[in-house]
Amino acid sequence: MTTTPMRIVHCVRSPIGGIFRHIRDLATCQAEAGHDVGLICDSSTGSAFDNQQLEELKPKLALGLARFPMQRQLTIQDLSATLALYRHIRDLKADILHGHGAKGGAYVRLIGSFLKLRGQKIKRVYCPHGGSLHYDPNRFEGRVYHTLERILGRLTDGLIFVSDYEAAAYESKVGHPRAQSRIVYNGLKQDEFAPVEIADNAGDFLYIGMLRDLKGPDLFIEALYNIRLKTGEAPRAHIVGEGPDEERYRNMVSKLGLERTVTFHGALPAREAFKLARNVVIPSRAEAMPYIILEAVAAERPLVATRVGGIPEIFGKFAHRLIEPGHIGKLTTAMENALADPDRMADQAKELRGCLAETFSVDLMNDRVTTLYMELQGLVPADSSTPVSADSASTVSRAQTAYARSSNR
Repeated sequence: MTTTPMRIVHCVRSPIGGIFRHIRDLATCQAEAGHDVGLICDSSTGSAFDNQQLEELKPKLALGLARFPMQRQLTIQDLSATLALYRHIRDLKADILHGHGAKGGAYVRLIGSFLKLRGQKIKRVYCPHGGSLHYDPNRFEGRVYHTLERILGRLTDGLIFVSDYEAAAYESKVGHPRAQSRIVYNGLKQDEFAPVEIADNAGDFLYIGMLRDLKGPDLFIEALYNIRLKTGEAPRAHIVGEGPDEERYRNMVSKLGLERTVTFHGALPAREAFKLARNVVIPSRAEAMPYIILEAVAAERPLVATRVGGIPEIFGKFAHRLIEPGHIGKLTTAMENALADPDRMADQAKELRGCLAETFSVDLMNDRVTTLYMELQGLVPADSSTPVSADSASTVSRAQTAYARSSNR
């Protein structure tokens, strides 16, 4: 697709995990297509691994990499952060401000709205990546964040959802989008669809992801302990990742007497981590469209995962294999079954990998996002007949079904 060069600025609070993977891939594709791209993120977040990835991306950012202090929760410091970001963004003369996550989305919509009042022709795009949509709408915190989302929805030109589930969650918790909207699945590069062979001394299970309760590492550790109670022997396991609750999980492993069989590695590239164990376990309590599931499926690794967020959309007709989130008994049983029948797990991994490449492609992801930018800029006609679009004409129906299925768990 021939495109008119645009000046695009991405903003995210925390440059880690899947949300940063999404931005990194998108920014790289956009820069290679001739657009001027910039990135703004938090200055206090990120390990050595994360910072190395930022440095590798930096040469591709014609509009630069800028880091400012950004707090995760709503605080009075948000006012000074907004002012600092405004001064930086004002001088970039961006065509597109693309906010990722609740905080990044709030910054670009507030700042972009002020710049529009000052006469800049700028478009404000927001992708939740789960974010505030994970909150329970019946709890006080959820009501606050969803009310803020409704207010900010009036200051939004384009909305991008990474899964049908996320689109349905937004409609249910926030309301029908006022902005032009798209469902754009996360995508992988072509070389990521090659199977990964495990090491000769591979363990039984791998957990890979952020070390926080939302992702379920505590459930993973407890399931390992349950297996040891039942069999007398704990499976050998690896935990790859970093996060705010790491010390608590290390203490949990020690308290349960699993130090000899559980190894913490810190952050590693996914395909390197996959070599460590025969089975990958993703016991998340909530997700939007997790890259780690896509990466594990594309690498043909046997996978135990929960039925949350967009994961059923990845599994498609094999979604019945997913387990109930937050249910330690079912997670333990699924891991026991994986140990008992490795051939079945390998066959299932091959089946899943075979139907992934066409839908979850980084090139397709970039094309859909860039097309939305161009529509907002008036460079191509907007598809007014389909305000929310994905690979199927029945997207809205599937989104409602996915969300209802999750809500009823």
